[in-house]
Amino acid sequence: MKPTVGDKGLLGYVRKSTPPPFLMKTYKLVEDPATDNVISWNGDGTGFVVWQPAEFARDLLPTLFKHSNFSSFVRQLNTYGFRKVATSRWEFCNGMFRRGERELLCNIRRRKTWTNKQQQPIAEPMQVAAQESDEEQRSSSTSSSSGYNILMDENKRLKMENGVLSSELTSMKKKCKELLELVTKFAENEKEEEDKELKLFGVRLEVEGNKERKRKRAEISESACFLLSQSCK
Repeated sequence: MKPTVGDKGLLGYVRKSTPPPFLMKTYKLVEDPATDNVISWNGDGTGFVVWQPAEFARDLLPTLFKHSNFSSFVRQLNTYGFRKVATSRWEFCNGMFRRGERELLCNIRRRKTWTNKQQQPIAEPMQVAAQESDEEQRSSSTSSSSGYNILMDENKRLKMENGVLSSELTSMKKKCKELLELVTKFAENEKEEEDKELKLFGVRLEVEGNKERKRKRAEISESACFLLSQSCK
């Protein structure tokens, strides 16, 4: 029996008022404060960030989806109009995906080709959910190359960060070495000044208090040289 005009209107209303399962699951992951170190809202709540893609794919995706493939998750986001808005991290935005505004999810629809729109019959909400689940599984089975590219990009980023840290470490060692040389030079100058002090009949005259000050300066100089030499290694 074919659905009547009224039935079609009711089905359309149900579909429009029920967010797609993929969006509900994603919103749940982002909203959960227990997973903020892996995935969370961005600063103003207009999008979300996957801080640790590997941990996200391994530990969180299988809890709500039938796969553990990060590239498949990203592909699904693209089909719902999400955009990656940062180059240095996995941050995604959609105008209808906002913190504290779950009701806006009903306005996000999956993008479809013209052919699919012509051939696809009116479906019940449960059929739509099943179809999305099948798409997730097919996407997971064919996304190995995309996953490899994601890992390569992540590896490249980590290498760049490592290069920056290495450069900073070299600079700090250079400055430390210069400081050590300065302290050593100061200690040598102190010794030269000490040798030039007044002598009487070949015996150095010790002014009261000078001996103790010299001893303390020598201890400080030795300690500074030792600490600097250790930190410059």
